Amino acid sequence: MRPNAPRPTGHELIMRDEDFIVSKTDLTGKITYGNRIFMEFARYTEEELLGTQHNIVRHPDMPRCVFALLWDTLAAGHEIFAYVKNLSRDGSHYRVLANATPTFGDDGSIIGYYSVRRKPGRDVIPVVEGLYKTLRDVEQAHSPKE
Repeated sequence: MRPNAPRPTGHELIMRDEDFIVSKTDLTGKITYGNRIFMEFARYTEEELLGTQHNIVRHPDMPRCVFALLWDTLAAGHEIFAYVKNLSRDGSHYRVLANATPTFGDDGSIIGYYSVRRKPGRDVIPVVEGLYKTLRDVEQAHSPKE
């Protein structure tokens, strides 16, 4: 867990069906934009979010390999969909189905990243949680570089 990261409380915040969480980052993953729904669920103000690494909302239940796949896919210029469990400032968590995509400049180079997240189907969560637990178990049996 990150130093000074909130401690998970086990309390879940559930997105409304019509909610869309939107954020943008620069090439290094620093937040350059977050919509009000992002701020509502993350429990941070705009001032607290802007300029910080997007992993400010990373929940310790998330396997490292999911984010490695996500960043590798984005860096290759492709979009990716992933189920993610995020950690709010108050220790609550919220689950999302995330679509992340590179943002391209006029010359075709990647200049940042854009993500839209929505409420995941509740029936998928137990499957994803089981898979992510297996991945975390494998990761814990190896060093972070392996």
